[in-house]
Amino acid sequence: MTYSAPRGTQDILAQDASQWQALERTFRGVCARHAYGEIRTPVFEETDLFVRSVGEETDIVSKEMYTFTDRGGRSVTLRPEGTAPVVRAYLEHKLHGRPGVQKFYYIAPIFRYDRPQAGRYRQHHQMGVEALGAPGPDLDAEVIALATDLLGALGLQGGRLNINSIGCPECRPGYREALRAALAPVLGELCALCQRRYDRNPLRILDDKNERCRELTQDAPSILDHLCDGCREHFAGLRSLLDDLGIAYAVDPRVVRGLDYYTRTTFEIVHGGLGAQNEILGGGRYDGLAAALGGPSVPGIGFGSGIERLLLALQSQGWRAEEQQGPVYVAALGDAPRRAAFLLLSRLRRAGLSADMDYLGRSLKAQMKEANRLRSATVVVIGDDEIARGVVTVRDMTSGEQREMPADEAAALLSSGPGETKP
Repeated sequence: MTYSAPRGTQDILAQDASQWQALERTFRGVCARHAYGEIRTPVFEETDLFVRSVGEETDIVSKEMYTFTDRGGRSVTLRPEGTAPVVRAYLEHKLHGRPGVQKFYYIAPIFRYDRPQAGRYRQHHQMGVEALGAPGPDLDAEVIALATDLLGALGLQGGRLNINSIGCPECRPGYREALRAALAPVLGELCALCQRRYDRNPLRILDDKNERCRELTQDAPSILDHLCDGCREHFAGLRSLLDDLGIAYAVDPRVVRGLDYYTRTTFEIVHGGLGAQNEILGGGRYDGLAAALGGPSVPGIGFGSGIERLLLALQSQGWRAEEQQGPVYVAALGDAPRRAAFLLLSRLRRAGLSADMDYLGRSLKAQMKEANRLRSATVVVIGDDEIARGVVTVRDMTSGEQREMPADEAAALLSSGPGETKP
């Protein structure tokens, strides 16, 4: 064997999939309670969609995107983030013409060419929500409440919510100039990336994780002191609603997010179980994105959460998804019983049960061992004697008790009685 998964990707095998499925079930349930519906967008889009929305000078566009030219000569890119494709679909299908706020959730693979590390892969998976159509802080509070409800439903302890406002096109230009003036004396000491950001997007310097850069910028002016009246009122309204909901938070002027489309509210949830790369969820408001993509001016807000990182945070505190009961296992003793077992297997599945059997002609002892491995609560045994009498033997794997039942009624009886196993 000379092939292996590409660097920065992973295989999710059956023994691990139950953890993913439990997390995704919880996310879908929380979204349903908040009236968010699922959306699925293509795994690749026109490259310009991400250049225009995310920003040409962002790390994602400049260094991390998987971009290629297709056979028709078009530049396309594997999805590097979740919001732009949802807004593109929202505009393309004219959902802005529908009344009310449009609410979506997604679970999707994300592709970024980056240095692989714990919980951070070149193909990772993200859960996210997007809500478009309302500009008020109440929708911001709902999205943040959905995020905290998700973590609560998963039982995650120790998450910390940080919130900020990065202003709007009216007040942000003045803050940029104030920030440049404050950072000018230390510009030569900043890392090369922050020096490039100085002219194009100085707010991103505050988001840099380089410890030396964070030390040099610790006395930088706060954007909260430069907000216009509208942004100040919006942020105060959000804080008031979060207080009413009993959601704990900290105001952190450094939460500026990494994408150009954010306006006003930005937020993140970090967790101590992940080391330096401690963010498990982040998002914010993007009121200008729809217009930047050629549509009408439609306000929106959302968040994304990396599934791999979230699982690491959960596992750091010993979380394990509840193991599901295994299938009804049909054990056959001989060729004729094996044929009967195969037919019963089909009837059990049609009756709505999860069921499996042995295909290798192994001994009864080996088949019972396999049933234990599969966590089967019920084993149906068929031998020549059972066939002759038109019955099957049903064994309760927990109590060890056995009983017989008519073979032609077994599927109906097992699907309605104790010990059934439905997927």
